[in-house]
Amino acid sequence: MIKVAMTSVYVDDVAKAHAFYTEVLGFETRMHMDLGGGSLFVTVGAPEGAQRDLQLLLEPGQGPIAEPYRAALREAALPCIVFSVDDVQAEFERLRGLGVRFAQEPQEQGPVISAVLDDTVGNFVQLAQPKG
Repeated sequence: MIKVAMTSVYVDDVAKAHAFYTEVLGFETRMHMDLGGGSLFVTVGAPEGAQRDLQLLLEPGQGPIAEPYRAALREAALPCIVFSVDDVQAEFERLRGLGVRFAQEPQEQGPVISAVLDDTVGNFVQLAQPKG
């Protein structure tokens, strides 16, 4: 069986992204390695017990591939990743209370209720809850 082990999100600042994704969104640190020269290798994942094998790599967003990709997503107001939540409205309220800016408040979109937030490091992130 093949499963997703890791996926990347390009970010403006890895340390700032690590703080946001752990302290605000509630992910846990899986790997945090100093590669020297100011470079970090950082992955986060869902809290213990939930999808333990899946990691999100917070990857530096500078460079000839990442920069145009990120700019195009941002210009089109598209999220770089979608996170599943049990209750979009509750997460929206919790995160808004922590000062998180939302590009889209909770709304129905086909089979899901979704909201889109700004992750403070150059990306839009969608939260999605299946309807029903």
